[in-house]
Amino acid sequence: MPSPVDGAQRSSGPLFLGTHSPSLDEKGRLVLPSRFRDVLSDGLVLTRGQERCLYGYPVAVFARVHEQLRSAPLSSRQARDVSRVLLSGASDEVPDRQGRITVPPALRRYADLHRECTVIGAGERIEVWSTPAWETYLAEAEERFATATEEVLPALA
Repeated sequence: MPSPVDGAQRSSGPLFLGTHSPSLDEKGRLVLPSRFRDVLSDGLVLTRGQERCLYGYPVAVFARVHEQLRSAPLSSRQARDVSRVLLSGASDEVPDRQGRITVPPALRRYADLHRECTVIGAGERIEVWSTPAWETYLAEAEERFATATEEVLPALA
């Protein structure tokens, strides 16, 4: 049974949770996890993410991200870099009746996506990973998580 918050709309925005293993078909289409479909049914913005994954934002959340990027000073090279990389790779996608979105070829290359993919809930966004990259990342991150101090994770202390 789906969790009441998994992919649910909260007053402050969506909350995507969990790990899912959909496949990418030969046409580059990815079936969104059923728990995420209602929130993403009107569309999402798919773009490059960090660690060579893809970020998928509901349109309203991406609009907020864009506003934050616009408010960064143009004199900041890092802000310009982030804005350029994030926006130049962005693609508006609307799921079809089967809950599939097309992952553009440039984004598939960026994230090294092939048939086996992992989609994770990451709060207000989803992330799409190649399964081998996710497994490598998670093994390293779990070790760091296990030894994190309360200063890093005050809410969990």
